[in-house]
Amino acid sequence: MMIFKILLGLVGLGIVVFVHELGHFLAARLVGIDVEAFSIGWGKPVLKKKLGAVEYRLGMLPLGGYCKMKGENEFQQAFENKQKAIDPAPGSFFAASPLRRIIVSFAGPFFNLVFAVLVMSVIWGIGFEVNTLENRIVLLSDIKTGSTNPADEAGLKTGDRILEINGNKTENYHDIQENIAVHPEEKLSVTVDRDGEILHFTVIPSLEKSTGAGRIGVYFWTDPIISEVAAGSPAEKAGLKSGDRIRSVNGNDFAYSVKLIPILEEKPGSLKLEYERGGLIQNTELELSYSDSGEADPGISWQTIKYRTPYLNPFAALATGTVKTWQTFVISLKSLSLLFRGIDLTQAVSGPVRITYMVGDVAAEGFGQSFATGLSSMTNFLALISVALCIMNLLPLPILDGGMILLFIIEALRRKPLPPRAIYVFQTIGAVLIFSLMLFAVFGDILFLTKH
Repeated sequence: MMIFKILLGLVGLGIVVFVHELGHFLAARLVGIDVEAFSIGWGKPVLKKKLGAVEYRLGMLPLGGYCKMKGENEFQQAFENKQKAIDPAPGSFFAASPLRRIIVSFAGPFFNLVFAVLVMSVIWGIGFEVNTLENRIVLLSDIKTGSTNPADEAGLKTGDRILEINGNKTENYHDIQENIAVHPEEKLSVTVDRDGEILHFTVIPSLEKSTGAGRIGVYFWTDPIISEVAAGSPAEKAGLKSGDRIRSVNGNDFAYSVKLIPILEEKPGSLKLEYERGGLIQNTELELSYSDSGEADPGISWQTIKYRTPYLNPFAALATGTVKTWQTFVISLKSLSLLFRGIDLTQAVSGPVRITYMVGDVAAEGFGQSFATGLSSMTNFLALISVALCIMNLLPLPILDGGMILLFIIEALRRKPLPPRAIYVFQTIGAVLIFSLMLFAVFGDILFLTKH
């Protein structure tokens, strides 16, 4: 399964990188800069073909890619030859005006943004189905006694239905998570339905150090009605079936499914269950076994809500796709700012290995439900990655597109070329920074994979 996920992830990440490099490639051709090679993947080419002046390549390592323009390293040659200025060859990168070089550097991130808009528009145009949970909550403190969380401090209670957060309607649990995760340590107005009474609260999500997301300390409420029983599982051996409603576990009332969490944490050998089937109350005993990590899997899946978005015409789809991409862009910027607020960087900063796995994991989980769901899940996640790639590349850091744009803006303002030494030092510093960040990210990826 892991190999399948990685393969799916490589395909997905390859698409995002292809779009980015295609932006550089087309912009370079448009402004008159010669392109020598266009490659998907790094390392020794396993396939290559020259069409016109451009050699198209498929690299051995299917992560990343590049668009090699003529004269990209002329600044380095000028520095090594102790020249005071670059002597660019006709058609080379540095022979172009600063504005044209800015256009080429900006085109890669811009294409990623356009790709995200198009993907989001297609997804929302054809509509998609997701499995989610209702907007009813269970306090974490009711599951793990002794804990106090923002939801408790605000006055929320188990069984509340969260109707709105900061004026945004929350029709399901996914909406609740989405609105809370992006607002750590911010005041949020929350409207709830408590047994038919509409109440208003103010809650301040805490910052989850491991992820950078906001949390208020709630679980989802799911009625304890069995959706599926895994073949060969303890639940099947106990005679449980889809549609059964669990009424009590070990003699205690069982109002919602997450009540099972603290029971399993005590590692009992078996569970005495009372359940309802077709209006009749029955009893059974479920024998448990534990994995090497100390976890038990009874083999029960609980009922979820299937939610399908409506079909949209092309114009409405494009408008929705643009809005969703902009929201993702803003959220990504806010997430970037959290890196400086004490979060666990080994968990929050992902390298290419982890991103590949995550893309494949999202896709594999979706394909497990249906082909359409898998395709929708994967493309939606790729759009998010594409927006993140756009933002990261526009940061004004050496080597990145944003750093190059900064250099060329300075050159335009000076109205004369920058000294080769200045460009060389700037790029060298960037290379060290990016290489160090990559090492850190890969180290975090290794830790991540050891847990999966």
